[in-house]
Amino acid sequence: MQLIYRNSYLGDSEIARMSRSLFRLPVVLGSLVAVTATSFASGSSAPSNKIAPDLAASSSSAAQPVIIQYYNPPSPLETGLLGLLGGLLKDVLGTINAVVADITPKQLTAIAADPNVKYISPDRSLSARQAGTITAAEFTSEPINAPAVWQQGYKGTNIGVAVIDSGITPVPDLALNPGLPSLNTVTNLLSSLSEVAPGANGRIVYSQNFVPNEHDALDHFGHGTHVAGLIAGNGAQSSGRQYFRTFTGSAPNANLINLRVLDENGAGSDSAVIAAIEQAIALKNKYNIRVINLSLGRPVYESYKLDPLCQAVEQAWKAGIVVIVAAGNDGRDLNLNPEGYGTIDAPGNDPYALTVGAMNTRETATIHDDIIASYSSKGPSFIDHVIKPDVVAPGNLVTSLQYSQDSLAENNPSFYTLYSFYLTKGAETPSQSYFPLSGTSMATGVTSGAIADLLQAAPKLTPDQVKALVMVNADRSYFPVSSSVTDEGIVYRANYDVFTIGAGYLDIAATINAALAHGQSVPAGTAMSPLAVYNQGSGNTTAVIDPSALWSTTGLWSASSVYGSHAFSTSGNGNNAVWGSTALWGKSDPDAYTALWGKTALWGKGDAEAETALWGKDTTDAQTALWGKSDSGDVNVTVQY
Repeated sequence: MQLIYRNSYLGDSEIARMSRSLFRLPVVLGSLVAVTATSFASGSSAPSNKIAPDLAASSSSAAQPVIIQYYNPPSPLETGLLGLLGGLLKDVLGTINAVVADITPKQLTAIAADPNVKYISPDRSLSARQAGTITAAEFTSEPINAPAVWQQGYKGTNIGVAVIDSGITPVPDLALNPGLPSLNTVTNLLSSLSEVAPGANGRIVYSQNFVPNEHDALDHFGHGTHVAGLIAGNGAQSSGRQYFRTFTGSAPNANLINLRVLDENGAGSDSAVIAAIEQAIALKNKYNIRVINLSLGRPVYESYKLDPLCQAVEQAWKAGIVVIVAAGNDGRDLNLNPEGYGTIDAPGNDPYALTVGAMNTRETATIHDDIIASYSSKGPSFIDHVIKPDVVAPGNLVTSLQYSQDSLAENNPSFYTLYSFYLTKGAETPSQSYFPLSGTSMATGVTSGAIADLLQAAPKLTPDQVKALVMVNADRSYFPVSSSVTDEGIVYRANYDVFTIGAGYLDIAATINAALAHGQSVPAGTAMSPLAVYNQGSGNTTAVIDPSALWSTTGLWSASSVYGSHAFSTSGNGNNAVWGSTALWGKSDPDAYTALWGKTALWGKGDAEAETALWGKDTTDAQTALWGKSDSGDVNVTVQY
């Protein structure tokens, strides 16, 4: 599957229609001339648990790119074996002790027999489409209280945010100050550069391309520039007396490190993203990279402990970089259960990462009428049952940057921000500087900028301390019990539990104030998200905290403080039993309860029926069920407080 930008939909409409087609590129395997080689484990067959299920299940026989992870760095003998077997070594991913190679099924057996081989998975990819209509501009910085921290002087100054996406095209809002002299001159300059384009183009301080057969890091799709604006746009094109509204990112003075991994169709691969993460780690000290923004993802196929994408995320985290990841836009997938649970994407399923869901601000700057976007993916995660997302932030119909000949904007003419939305006496025509997109991609960009503000205010914080402070200080005071969206006769229901909103609504002002009040002091330990564990005997689902985590059983850093007292009841073994006023996990909601925890549910780890239930077969019906229809229909929103 190809990695995809997580802007995905043009919103709930709640205000807009949601449409997206999943193009499942079949895993293709093939045969080469048979090569005889001595197995590392003489006479033994390859352990099946070393080969990803989707790779092992393929019936094709052509070579395909795979990622081979090793326990220890592969030796010359091991990399040489790939060539002896007829494989092609394409790249080395040293951060996770892995290589990328073109391999056939016959070669897999010998390679997996090496006791140093940890796991072999396809170099996966994913792509999507969307369509919709816009009636108003939504809010991004106000709901998370960013203006309050700007007044304190915290605008992400000198903090580097690595944007791993479709590239960034320089526009005035990403300049050092309003009024970039000649956009065409800068664009032409960047176009003439080769793969690496270091040097300052405004606050884009470094650019590099990781897309095969491409030679610049410009945005040829439109998604990366939009995300960059939500992180660090300074509002240059909407500032002045004639404007009554300015579109800025959460950190309007942060620096951007542009690492392009998605092509002109918004598609990429695991290996490209991993290589970009490695480069961000390598450049960390030079550009003070404290944040990586991953507004992309794909389905979960194995435990995060084996997924190479998740392992790369963890290496960045351990290197001192906060990795902020989109939860996914699959919350409308009702194949598994009537409420869209279990749809978090990778690498948002990794317990270390800060995973973000999307809120619909409903055209107001305050949060008290906000609801979860119906497409926002819900936890717990497939296979590992990690409680996700961690927080939620504005992501529906949020306005950000576009550029001349922006592919996303041109190919989706119903994505528009009218001049009248922000310019006094502005025309009722689409702006050429800004346009809106929806999805957890956008919420992730909003959050990354906010974290840059936090790290300017409290630069000594570690990634775990950042995540802990963000979650403890999230706002959970106002959420409704439930909300539902009816679109074309289908009801998409959301309960405001830990699997939908995580710890709550991002509040960067409260987070920074808490960080400064505590002297940047946070208890020692990781901030790993808890696991949801189901006990068939008692019927309870329990939140289990990793022994390395800083979450305590009582006080400020307890699970109840993080997720809110309404989210848990204490179980007899000292863990927290997940529950809510809607009793989602109790017998009063048998549909969701049975679907999630039954025999053929999502949690049958090796159950083919489980995977089919979530992702569907390669049919038009399955694609429609997962991503929604493209034709319009009546939309109704119901909120219960």
